[in-house]
Amino acid sequence: MKLYYHPNSPNCVNVLATANQLGMQLDLQLVDLLKGAQKDPAYLALNPNGRVPTLADGDFILWESNAIMQYLARKKPGNSLWPVDDRARADVSRWQFWQAFHWTRATGTLVWENMVKRFLNAGAPDPAKIKEAEDLFHSLAAVLDGHLKSRDYLVDSQPTLADFSVAAPLIYAQPGRFPLEKYGNIRSWYGRIEKLDAWKKALPPRMPS
Repeated sequence: MKLYYHPNSPNCVNVLATANQLGMQLDLQLVDLLKGAQKDPAYLALNPNGRVPTLADGDFILWESNAIMQYLARKKPGNSLWPVDDRARADVSRWQFWQAFHWTRATGTLVWENMVKRFLNAGAPDPAKIKEAEDLFHSLAAVLDGHLKSRDYLVDSQPTLADFSVAAPLIYAQPGRFPLEKYGNIRSWYGRIEKLDAWKKALPPRMPS
C-alpha cells in the first residue's frame, strides 16, 4: 500500500502511528507541500482536495486520515486500536469526528497564526483570530480534560485510533502556543502517547521550535 504524505502533517503522523502500531509497512510517497506538489494534476487525480494523506491500496484510493486509520486497523482483526465491541468502536469514531470537526478548528488556527505564518513569511499573527481560536480551544480542552480525569486513554485501557487522532495536533503544542497550562489531564495523557514507540517513529525528523 502506498501512502502519499508529508512528514510534518499531523494528519499523516496519526496514520503513520497507526501503521507502526499495527506492524504494517507502507510505501511512503512524499508530497512536497512547500513546492506545491499537492496541486499537481497527477496528485489531484488521486485526491481532488489537494491535501495529505492519501492511501492507495491497489486501485482503491482513500483520503481523510481517520478513514485511512480505520481501513488499516480493519486489515488486522483483533488489534487494540480498533476494539471488537460495537459500542467501543462507536466511541472511537465519536472522538475521531470530534477531532476532525472541532479540535482541529482550534488547534489548526493556532498553528497557522503562531507558527506557519512565521515559517512562510506570510504576515504577522492576527490577534483577533488567535483570541477566537484560544477561546474555542479552552472550551474543547475542558471537555477533553474532563473526560480524561479518571482514565489513561480516551476509550479503552489501551490506546485506540481515537487517541492517535486527538493527539496528532498536539505535536505542535509548543510552537503553536496551545494554552494547555490548566489541563493537567491532557498533558499527562499526551505524555503517555509520546512514550509509545509507534508514536515516536511517526514524528517528523525535525520538529519546529
